[in-house]
Amino acid sequence: MYKPIFNQRKALRFRQFSRKGYALFACLGRVVTIGVLSVATLRSAASTATDDLSLSADTTSSSTAAAADDDGPLHEATLGNLEVTGTYAPLGLGQAARMVTVLTRDDIQAAPVHSINDLLKFLAGVDVRQRGPLGAQTDIGIRGSTQEQIAILLNGISIGDPQTGHNAMELPCDVSDILRIEVLEGPAARVYGASSLVGAINIVTMERASEAASPNPPRGWLRLEGGSFGYLAAAGGISLEQAFRTHADSSQIHANGSQTHSFGSLPLRSNLSASYTRSDGYTRSKAGALNGDFEGGKLFWQGCYRYRQLRLAWHAGVSSKSFGANTFYSAKYDEQFEHVAKLNTALQAEASVGAVRMRSAVYWNRNYDRFELIRGSEAKVPFNRHRTDVAGISVNGYFDWLLGRTALGAEMRNEDIRSTNLGEPLSRPSGHYRMGLNRTNLSLHLEHNVLLRRLTLSAGMVAVKNSWNGMPLTVYPGIDASLLLGSGWRVYASYNESLRMPSFTELYYSVGGHKADPYLKAEEMSVVEAGVKFASSRLSARASVFRHHGRNMIDWVMDTREADPVWQSVNFTQLNTTGMEFRSRLSLSGWMPGFMPSEGSTLDVDYCYQHQQKDEPSYIQSQYALEYLRHKVSARLHLQLSSRLDMLMAYRWQQRVGNYTTAEGIISDYHPYGLIDVRLNWEAARYSFYAEAHNLTDCRYADYGNVEQPGTWLTLGVKWKIL
Repeated sequence: MYKPIFNQRKALRFRQFSRKGYALFACLGRVVTIGVLSVATLRSAASTATDDLSLSADTTSSSTAAAADDDGPLHEATLGNLEVTGTYAPLGLGQAARMVTVLTRDDIQAAPVHSINDLLKFLAGVDVRQRGPLGAQTDIGIRGSTQEQIAILLNGISIGDPQTGHNAMELPCDVSDILRIEVLEGPAARVYGASSLVGAINIVTMERASEAASPNPPRGWLRLEGGSFGYLAAAGGISLEQAFRTHADSSQIHANGSQTHSFGSLPLRSNLSASYTRSDGYTRSKAGALNGDFEGGKLFWQGCYRYRQLRLAWHAGVSSKSFGANTFYSAKYDEQFEHVAKLNTALQAEASVGAVRMRSAVYWNRNYDRFELIRGSEAKVPFNRHRTDVAGISVNGYFDWLLGRTALGAEMRNEDIRSTNLGEPLSRPSGHYRMGLNRTNLSLHLEHNVLLRRLTLSAGMVAVKNSWNGMPLTVYPGIDASLLLGSGWRVYASYNESLRMPSFTELYYSVGGHKADPYLKAEEMSVVEAGVKFASSRLSARASVFRHHGRNMIDWVMDTREADPVWQSVNFTQLNTTGMEFRSRLSLSGWMPGFMPSEGSTLDVDYCYQHQQKDEPSYIQSQYALEYLRHKVSARLHLQLSSRLDMLMAYRWQQRVGNYTTAEGIISDYHPYGLIDVRLNWEAARYSFYAEAHNLTDCRYADYGNVEQPGTWLTLGVKWKIL
């Protein structure tokens, strides 16, 4: 399902174009087949970054098959268009010293999922804790972290809400808009700043239809779905690039020598998509009312403009969702309700200034949240209302020279909240909002990469200053190393430090049995990791071990000895995590001749083990930090049954450490469970049909205490391509 970044093909090395850090091809960040290299390709590569989508070829084969060098015979090479986000400066696939797991568009389309949240369940190191199916509300953690401790990004722009991490996965884009998902495990402050304590998830959307795998992408698409629990969904999109195609193709040379633009030279491209989902939910309250229902919609616009050395890209999206919150936040009330609305905007620019490649971005995100402890009854319990505004600007650049590739940059991010109960009293209250808080974060980045023939070294640091609580300027360093051993083997090691500022909820939420601490310190993390990778034409595998050392870790804890215990936000002094991961993908192509067409058939098996160590008395109950996955096994079998029919079977088993208090006041441990999902997909030229079965064995389980998840549920869908 996932695609770890491996150096899967042997790269060419010509002595006159060495693979030093200052060499031409190293600067491109790509592996290039010399036999088909052209002046046009060089010109494109020189003027674009490693994620330049104008180089659309996937693979090339050499016409000089007899050529060879010290590394052996000439091999087919990949002209990749994927930028690695494991470092601050972009590097090519074979150069990256840190591993980034990539879920490709093919993975997304094949999986039996309806949301990005469900897709991430297949990664062994990612903890997806659902409070409802189909992405009703989901918390994402990486390697034992909480939902607050990872960065969620859209096209490299942080879209996390400083109010709370519970709503971080309310994305403005549809699953069909996504080109790939990049998951970086471990501290990512060097790359993404002060919100990525234990990892980051970067969602990359398609800015134009021609980024799709098809050489003739459709002008638009429509999708309809229906299933159990009154689930209905409708979505559609249109490529504005393709909408102008007919007019552009009619271009011709005029008598005066001028020429209208052809389709291939259109500098402006954009996509527009919209979606709507609803469900009655799978549960009812004790009074028989809906309490797990949801309804919401999304509208997303993205595009890019290119002119010579300049590239502008933008996205703008709005999303709105209302959902029954069941017993999400309190076991005593089973008719909770929440409404979330978001606006995400960003404008990014890339340009070459001499030998320096410059990148800059400006963005603004607004988030609304209204929580009702008793649905529709504000007279009984006042609603909690929040509005957060996050605005930022970043400038960075990188250049290649004799000793490698150097990158430096800066980002300023302002976070502001207006609330009914979070923050300090406002001097000028407005509407429902009587409280508020404003803070500014400044981060400075510096990184250098040494790119040798078999060895990649990447070292850097981020310096962070936050205006809240008088935080001093603090430096967090990191270093990564990767060594190619030959014959598909590579070893790597890294040490990185990171931090996270407390959310506004952790600082000020002191209602409904909670007591917050406005003087919480920033969390800090240092991680050591080492691993080995192997890649061949049939098998790719990776094994790693890691050790996390957390300082001032934040969690909500309860002293169960008290007569009327409350949840308190506190800084843990230390929290240590030791773990290991194993990931593998086996290609089944050619293994079952005569049985079924196996081209494209794969078997993935992943496993993650973790152990957290924190000396806490048995009477202390933790809400997040000491609830983690001790074991997680994930296996996926993808079979190409025919040229049009394929099937994916997915199995996931996990054991969670921790306990929760039931509505009756009984402390109960989490129980391990295993789930089986199946998807059948029939693909034609202009349409496809699919059927999905989730939780095929009707397992009863809970990711959060007191919120039991549904048993077996089915979905049917159809998608049309508008050519």
